Amino acid sequence: MKVDVKAVDGKVVGSTDLPDEFFGIQPNVPVMHQVVTAQLAGIRSGTQSTKTRAEVSGGGAKPWNQKGTGRARAGSSRSPLWRGGGVALGPKPRKYDQRTPKKMIRLALLSALSDRASESKVMVVDNWTIDTPKTKRALEILGNLGLRTKGEREDRVLLVVDYTEEPVWLSFRNLGERVQLILPRELNTYDILVNDWLVFSQASLDQSVARLSGKQVQEVEVEVSFEGGDE
Repeated sequence: MKVDVKAVDGKVVGSTDLPDEFFGIQPNVPVMHQVVTAQLAGIRSGTQSTKTRAEVSGGGAKPWNQKGTGRARAGSSRSPLWRGGGVALGPKPRKYDQRTPKKMIRLALLSALSDRASESKVMVVDNWTIDTPKTKRALEILGNLGLRTKGEREDRVLLVVDYTEEPVWLSFRNLGERVQLILPRELNTYDILVNDWLVFSQASLDQSVARLSGKQVQEVEVEVSFEGGDE
């Protein structure tokens, strides 16, 4: 599968191959659903908590005699029947994690990539040409690429940014929920499906394909100096 490579002014400057084993498979919808469900379950905090009758304060003494008062029997004011008492069968902190096999996660990711490719929603940019962080320049580039439309609903864009493209990251990160940035190693099913467009630079596409192929990608620390400050 071939896709056009565009410059930041929107002009086509070439083409590149999208490997069929990653971008051309038949999407497996049930597997994608299961993996996305597991992803969303994994980010649940699970911190809600209530106190049982053993944890609330007070209630050490029997409120009144067992017999002779005409009232119902009561052994403790911490009973769930009493105001201020414990909660019966209330929520407790827990983990919502679901175990998902690695092969299933990989199949769901390839299915999501293939789904976007089949809809012609994968774009490759030759070079972002951003040397210094500037949000105005980022908005201009999105407009040139046709990714910033005016209407009832703007398309959501997922930008896969290489780890050497820090000025690009700093330029696009303030554009709100319509633009999301991730590193090639962070590609996942949910983020691909929740966004309308998947946009790579040529560098980030090469790195993503290398990772999907199982090749080791050596990452280096990039030192960035800012004017008037330290590194």
